[in-house]
Amino acid sequence: MSFSELTLRLLLAFFVLILLTRIMGRKEIGQMTFFNFVSAISLGTIGASLAIDQTFKVSHGLYALLAWALFTIILGYLDIKSKKVRTILNGDPIILIKDGKVMDQEMKKARIDLDVLKAMLRKKNAFSISEVDYAILETDGKISVLKQEVNQPLTKSGLSSNSITSPIFPTTTEVISDGKIVQKNLDKLHVTESWLHQQLQQAGVNSVSDVFYAEVQKDGTFYIDQVKDS
Repeated sequence: MSFSELTLRLLLAFFVLILLTRIMGRKEIGQMTFFNFVSAISLGTIGASLAIDQTFKVSHGLYALLAWALFTIILGYLDIKSKKVRTILNGDPIILIKDGKVMDQEMKKARIDLDVLKAMLRKKNAFSISEVDYAILETDGKISVLKQEVNQPLTKSGLSSNSITSPIFPTTTEVISDGKIVQKNLDKLHVTESWLHQQLQQAGVNSVSDVFYAEVQKDGTFYIDQVKDS
């Protein structure tokens, strides 16, 4: 393949991809669902083959791009008109936290672990799972968070010197993760496993293995999420 032919192929692939992307709409880049992801990857692959694969005829490449774009537009139209098609293409939102409790079975379905969940919550300014009332994983991979009412941002009228309490611990710290004690965090808090078991028993939990996640709040209170979802 000569440089002139390669240049023409590159220009053709570039402008055709730009044109088709504009025709298909901004949703392809604005809301990257499973369907949009597959569509974008496929178009990019076909465009790359058209640009540099000399065994791939230009006419075949243009036909493949136009056909895939048309296929995407038709499915996008059906996605708007039909709830069933929309569910098949994009799936449904997944509730990861419900009424302040982590839905560990739903997390397994979404293939999300606790570390990933906490990182996603921190991006929503929720630095403790106990602050969250609901957390929903949307079809575009982003998370929507509704905080507990007591953790909603305060207005000036809601501020009171009586609401300020001295923390017992320096920060909210996880002490049980996936049914196992996080010993290094107990050491940081200068507490023992016996103390932890005592706190669990006071909360009506008999075994660490029954706990999916637990953390100690700054004020010394416990947030406990048991393995069994309600």
